[in-house]
Amino acid sequence: MPHNNDISLPARRPVAAVIDGQGGGFGAALIREIRAAFGDALEIWALGANSTATEAMMKAKANRGATGENAVRVSLARADVVLGPIAITWAHAMMGEISPALAEAVTGASAPKILIPLAQEGVVLAGFAGQPLPHLVAEAVRQLALLARL
Repeated sequence: MPHNNDISLPARRPVAAVIDGQGGGFGAALIREIRAAFGDALEIWALGANSTATEAMMKAKANRGATGENAVRVSLARADVVLGPIAITWAHAMMGEISPALAEAVTGASAPKILIPLAQEGVVLAGFAGQPLPHLVAEAVRQLALLARL
């Protein structure tokens, strides 16, 4: 059987993993802005701490979605960049939705992380001047563009 050396697999699009919990509104806003800025140049994965968050992010035009601690852990191994609120790195955050193992999976992931400083967990982020959500999302997308060089 002849072997064609000219055949190659297509290059994989970079994967941006967006993690959120609760109602998923923040993750959905972030995904909408990433999609507007990058179009289809990035594959966006919606990783929800619960199914409501995943569903909201999928409606915002994520390419794929998964829910729960194990899904986040497995997906992060294949992500090229991770985005989400800073609380995804805090065990027991988001009313307990962020388990210690999920927080560890995020902080231990080799992909660069773009974390948005939404302090809603009784934590004061010294030196951070509170910004409206649209400004925080725009800055996260700007950082992603610098990272992706797109």
